[in-house]
Amino acid sequence: MMSITHVFLLSLVFAAVAGATFATTAYLGPSRMKARLRQIAGDTDVASSAAEGPWKHRIVEAISPASKLSQPSAGWQDSPLRLRFMRAGWRDDSAPVVFFATKTIFALALPLVLGFVAGIGAVPMAFNAVLALIVALAAIGYYLPNLYLRKRIADRQQELRATFPDAVDLMTVAVEAGLALNASIVRVGQEIGSHSRALETEIRLVGLELRAGATREQALRNFALRIGVEEVDVFVSMLIQAHRFGTSIADSLRVHADAMRTKRSLRAEETAAKISLKLLFPLVFCIFPSMMLVLLGPAFISIYRAFLPVAAGS
Repeated sequence: MMSITHVFLLSLVFAAVAGATFATTAYLGPSRMKARLRQIAGDTDVASSAAEGPWKHRIVEAISPASKLSQPSAGWQDSPLRLRFMRAGWRDDSAPVVFFATKTIFALALPLVLGFVAGIGAVPMAFNAVLALIVALAAIGYYLPNLYLRKRIADRQQELRATFPDAVDLMTVAVEAGLALNASIVRVGQEIGSHSRALETEIRLVGLELRAGATREQALRNFALRIGVEEVDVFVSMLIQAHRFGTSIADSLRVHADAMRTKRSLRAEETAAKISLKLLFPLVFCIFPSMMLVLLGPAFISIYRAFLPVAAGS
């Protein structure tokens, strides 16, 4: 039986948690009046974005003080870190705030979790060991977002590397059909979206730069810089040289597209050839021991039971 004091304390905890939950929901929740007015106006896309916008904006405002603790000094926008954000597809103004705030939160949260777990479990630990664990967990939490950013860049570049030959094929078809190179770039940006959203975004940015008045060479170099893939660098260099020397764009695209398809096939064959070597270690150290245990285990048990009386008699 719980006493009245326990019931009262549990009621207070429940009321505090429920009040904090409702307050957070009311603070971060969208304005129903604005969403309703936009829905009446018939703009459902704007209404859905308005429903998501306040959440994002208020969360960014809430964590922005934490981002200042790990954010580099002024001028970091011109550093390679900004280029890494672009290659990861993070072009929103709130991306740096979220990234640096996550670094700070992880660096502080992991040592606190260690202290909480050690306190609940009453784990006896020396002061030097506690200090070393705190420093190690803080360092791990601080560099975890960097690892995620690197993984995000690698995955995005892998997607772009796999789908870029198809975009070159589409561009070749568009140029041979009579479209100019700038118009074919815009057309490819419209058609490639069903295959790769990331590549569609990058090609659309090239089209927007061309419409804004940037030169073709500058727009293409920015395109290669944003992606950071070797195949795209070679493609951009080929287009720039073809434009400078006056060679046929269609012939250059056709030859380059054929070379890129061949390279993609060779890369797939190389990956397939590595599968046997990658499967060797799991087979030897994980699957074969368990198979030997299942197949030969009953035989060993029978042999042991048969020879045990003989060994005991002798």
